[in-house]
Amino acid sequence: MQPDLNKNVNASIRAGKASGWSSEVMQSSAFQSLIAQKRNFIVPATVFFLVFYFILPILTGFTTSLNGKVIGVINWAYLYAFAQFIMTWGLCHLYMSKANGYDKLVDQIKQEFGAKGAKSE
Repeated sequence: MQPDLNKNVNASIRAGKASGWSSEVMQSSAFQSLIAQKRNFIVPATVFFLVFYFILPILTGFTTSLNGKVIGVINWAYLYAFAQFIMTWGLCHLYMSKANGYDKLVDQIKQEFGAKGAKSE
């Protein structure tokens, strides 16, 4: 029964038919600020990740620019592939630190609307 409830709530939100306190929360400046901050980080980070990730197969598949040797038998392609691990860990760390700020905003929203009928955890 719970999945049906979530499906109906999500459909109502998408259709702009949220009622009661949920509509009030979604229209609040604090909630809009939270969504804007998340979007302003997630979209550029995702674009950066995808570009950085797909440059390696494109360069190795269609050019010879990464074939040059760096140290011994290690060429630029191996170095770039290793840099992808570092980039992924760095983005993960950056997102985790940003998420802590998002959690603080969520707590503020929950406190603000908790007295108005929202379920606080």
